[in-house]
Amino acid sequence: MEIPKDYKLSSYDYHLPEERIAQAPADRRDGSRLLVLDRADDSLHAAAFADLADHLPPDALLVANNSRVIPARLFGTKDTGGKVEFLMLTPLPLIKASPGQDGEGWTTARVEGLLRASKSPKPGAVVTFSDDLRLTAREAGPYGRWTVELAWRGDLTARFESLGHLPLPPYIHRPDSEADRERYQTTYNDASKAGSVAAPTAGLHFTPALRRSLAERGFGWTEVTLYVGYGTFSPVRCPDIRDHAMHSEYIEVSEATARAVSQAKAEGRPVVAVGTTSARSLEGMFRESGRIGEFRGETDIFITPGYRFNVVDAMITNFHLPESSLIIMISALAGRKSVLSAYGFALENGFRFFSYGDAMLIK
Repeated sequence: MEIPKDYKLSSYDYHLPEERIAQAPADRRDGSRLLVLDRADDSLHAAAFADLADHLPPDALLVANNSRVIPARLFGTKDTGGKVEFLMLTPLPLIKASPGQDGEGWTTARVEGLLRASKSPKPGAVVTFSDDLRLTAREAGPYGRWTVELAWRGDLTARFESLGHLPLPPYIHRPDSEADRERYQTTYNDASKAGSVAAPTAGLHFTPALRRSLAERGFGWTEVTLYVGYGTFSPVRCPDIRDHAMHSEYIEVSEATARAVSQAKAEGRPVVAVGTTSARSLEGMFRESGRIGEFRGETDIFITPGYRFNVVDAMITNFHLPESSLIIMISALAGRKSVLSAYGFALENGFRFFSYGDAMLIK
């Protein structure tokens, strides 16, 4: 039986020349470009992100993800001397730590991560990163995922901050730099929400000055937390996207945020998600609890065409990989044909793609 086009994975493919993938951010955060897709008349036009206020729906409430990216990529050695790369996937605030058994000040916890080495580690292999941080491989999973036992002395966040590298996406073909420590974070990230392994990239364009100007123009602002996992880069592998099992991510919607969103909905003011992670947080909250309200927990919501948005009215987002769950999500909001048309317009007009690229407003 023929798969309907909206559910066929290949329907979300498009040709992207390598040189259009941004390898570095714009000189200024708000110096990026903005493609405006207006669903009222299916129109497209290019603008500057700095002029965002001119294009947002009047009186909109913006909802942003305040999670912080940690330097989650560590390089260590096995007892045999072999080099190992470990990418931490468990958000630091969610780690359930226990005292070590040796009485020497160690703390341990079971966490998830990706292990990469020239020879795959075996269960029980020990990888050392420093005198105060090591892991023991426990259980292998699919696609390089492992459950490991992490052991450390002192403050774990400090260990990662001093030893780790920012996990830039695989399509950025360069090592992370000191500049990325600042630019691959939003300016409004919350240090207590450190744990994402990828930035909520739609938020990278915002500056404190831009946020002040939005407030002066009467736009509201509130925040959610979603710890962005490696699943954001995981490809959809099923030819029929309805067969895809979405990864789970932990989300937090505070009472204050829920109240602000509820008030906006009651007053008929549009709720604009800053990025797909904010949209997933709001729609995930609604699916898991059946209401707009305070929520803390996991969601594996997979938003595809045919989905009825319960909270989000519009979205600010970057440009996404072909056949990814993210381009499928925005197609649920704007329509697959409209999204692909917009991407074609962006390619014809010199827009830069992916994490450090330009932005799009779907309203």
